[in-house]
Amino acid sequence: MKKTKKILITGSAGLIGSEAVKYFCERDHEVVGIDNDMRKYFFGNEASTKWNRELLTHRFKNYTHVALDIRDQEKLTEVFRKFKIDLIIHTAAQPSHDWAAKEPVTDFSVNALATLYLLELTRNLAPEAVFIFTSTNKVYGDTPNLLPLLELETRWELPESHRFYQGINESMSIDQSKHSVFGASKVAADIMVQEYGKYFGLKTCVFRGGCLTGPAHSGTKLHGFLAYLIRCIARGDEYTIFGYEGKQVRDNIHSFDLVNAFNEVYKKPRQGEVYNIGGSRHSNTSVLEAIAKAEKILGKKAKYKIVKTARSGDHIWYISDVSKFKSHYPGWNYKYDGDQIIDDICRHGHF
Repeated sequence: MKKTKKILITGSAGLIGSEAVKYFCERDHEVVGIDNDMRKYFFGNEASTKWNRELLTHRFKNYTHVALDIRDQEKLTEVFRKFKIDLIIHTAAQPSHDWAAKEPVTDFSVNALATLYLLELTRNLAPEAVFIFTSTNKVYGDTPNLLPLLELETRWELPESHRFYQGINESMSIDQSKHSVFGASKVAADIMVQEYGKYFGLKTCVFRGGCLTGPAHSGTKLHGFLAYLIRCIARGDEYTIFGYEGKQVRDNIHSFDLVNAFNEVYKKPRQGEVYNIGGSRHSNTSVLEAIAKAEKILGKKAKYKIVKTARSGDHIWYISDVSKFKSHYPGWNYKYDGDQIIDDICRHGHF
């Protein structure tokens, strides 16, 4: 008989958190979710995750929701003392470049300090648990923009002869670049999660995500490129493209595929490991290419404008090299390609 595990998920009503809740609840584990809908505070009512929290609490009897701020050490401690935790999936974050610049202290306290609290509680109260952290490709700052990119008709692209053509791997430096305030706070958390594995011997793992997406994304102007773009087309709202002629490239990974990768790590954890994860060459698109595909599925023309000024530190081209992860976990593979992701959001997205 399979033993039921206790899974703690922060940001449990968000895109990746809610996918993780569904994944582990459907496999009959006990899931405790922490989420206080701070996304509403960051981005307004349209980005609220309340709808997703209500869906999860009604659907799964083996899901317990805890509405607390992850910066509240005392209440976090109560959760760790109440439940014997086997796996922590830490997805809660302030996720926006632009928003972070408005309130750097809030951004750092949510992204970095709260991560340290969770690591300390894991070390002291759940030292055998696996700790998985969703970091970001923004830890590399704007270094990817120094690559010798070529401008093609609908996208920027690397020459096939370049060593990063298949994607950027973990060897790229995270130093000497403009990260954005958000990127800097995620660097702090990223390194600390690694350190608790390497220094204290905990089973920690960092995933540096490309464009994480899926139909459960409460996309908004400042965060959630693909979900927000498709929402704008579906509603007939104008979408603004910031710089690079709309040819900037993102690799998109479906939330299910990412959570499936989490499960592989949980089954065979390592200490202080870090992986780039995203759609890779399997799933990537420029903004213009995504618009064309979404228009076809939705049967609507997009309303958009291109402004010349790009967002500070934003990537022109980013594709993840996932070969390190696949070499460590050869049983993992993608379920969704790029077209399937766009189709899934168009048909099942939260509009």
